Amino acid sequence: MQKNRKIDVGIGFATGRKSFQKVLRTNISTLKESGLVDNSKISLNLFVKYDLNYHKTKITDYTNVHPELSAQIDSSHFIGSNAIQEDTDYLVREKVVNINEARMIFGGGYAANRNAVLYNAIKHNMDYLIFMDDDEYPLAVTYTRKTAIWGGQQVLLKHLEYIGQADITHGYHCGYISPIPYLEFNEMMTEEDFRSFIQAISNDIIDWDTLQSVMKDGGVTYADTNILTSNDAAEVQEVNHAKFISGANLGINLNDPRRIFPFYNPPGARGEDTILSTCLSERKVLHVPCYTFHDGFSTYNHLLEGVLPVHLKCIKADSEKVITRFYQACVGWIRYKPLLLYITQPEHYEKNIKDMRQQLKKTLPKLCAYFEYPDFTNILSELEKYHKNVEKHYLEFLETQRIWAKIMEHFIYQPFINRVAASENSFPVAKTYYWNYKRANQSCGFGKQKMV
Repeated sequence: MQKNRKIDVGIGFATGRKSFQKVLRTNISTLKESGLVDNSKISLNLFVKYDLNYHKTKITDYTNVHPELSAQIDSSHFIGSNAIQEDTDYLVREKVVNINEARMIFGGGYAANRNAVLYNAIKHNMDYLIFMDDDEYPLAVTYTRKTAIWGGQQVLLKHLEYIGQADITHGYHCGYISPIPYLEFNEMMTEEDFRSFIQAISNDIIDWDTLQSVMKDGGVTYADTNILTSNDAAEVQEVNHAKFISGANLGINLNDPRRIFPFYNPPGARGEDTILSTCLSERKVLHVPCYTFHDGFSTYNHLLEGVLPVHLKCIKADSEKVITRFYQACVGWIRYKPLLLYITQPEHYEKNIKDMRQQLKKTLPKLCAYFEYPDFTNILSELEKYHKNVEKHYLEFLETQRIWAKIMEHFIYQPFINRVAASENSFPVAKTYYWNYKRANQSCGFGKQKMV
């Protein structure tokens, strides 16, 4: 092993928005300001899985990074359909997986996009991968003396302080972290009605107590000054068989591929980060003291141009855009909640579904009338559809882990094959190297140096 070698860090985006370029510029500028760009011991590498269909974008919306910005990172990897096909062809050709197995990992959807970033970071021998989102900015906002106070956040630097001690590091979020708008209750829909609806679709991250507090602040979550002034990371505790994380402001230690799980979500659903949370019982997950500002309604792009408002506006349900965004989020949540319950509370699963069904039957007509948006009735049919297929989705969830484990074993095994490829007895020697390594590290933890 080499000592004091350069640390290879991946910065990962799964994106489909034109605003990606602005977010990237801000993050790279923050890396420069933090000293990471000029640190000779750290290599910064960009991994972007882009989706041309999400907002009808074109490749150059992602790949045309300004030369001045490109010069500040060591490598850039843009992952489109052709790159995915090349990775699939390689894994099939090497008999690591078959074509159907490869499609389960990379085939489409939110989880597949994140898996593509994760796979490419491991393939390019990164030590760590930090996931960012195209609607999250390296800023924290607090509310002091009746005004918004802003502060920059060195997100990547904070993750690097702790990721060597953990399998996963997870930061905090402020801003419009939930797409639920501010609501003024009335006889058409009371606070009790809405609480019952939220309880039906929510999970251990999105719960009524949290949302009620946020709604009182006009839909804004403000950063906690105690966290902002802290230098300590707290270990994430397990709740209902899950260590809850989010998909961005998220660090993953890549030094031992066998400790890495893939993302999974049911077809058409979200929740790939929440489902991953259920795999982490035997992993060390640290909550690190850094924030990102989530622009959940895409109304604060000017933050990236240095315009810092004194007051954050209340996002009210007074436009079709806001109502549609809320409705789409509800559909995404309800589509993965049956699987989440099936994984974490199997003994209470049927009762939980029955309770959800009753709550939705009671409250959905009121939401339709309140928002003047009849599509909310679809949420109940979505629940029934995903409840009906929950066992299938659970088997897919387990199968995804099995397939991913084969790919990770390949990444461990392949360096030994390469090392002795010129040897006359290359395969037996490689096999001996591999099994000696595996026995020596079968109980290894995190933070291992990568093989050279």
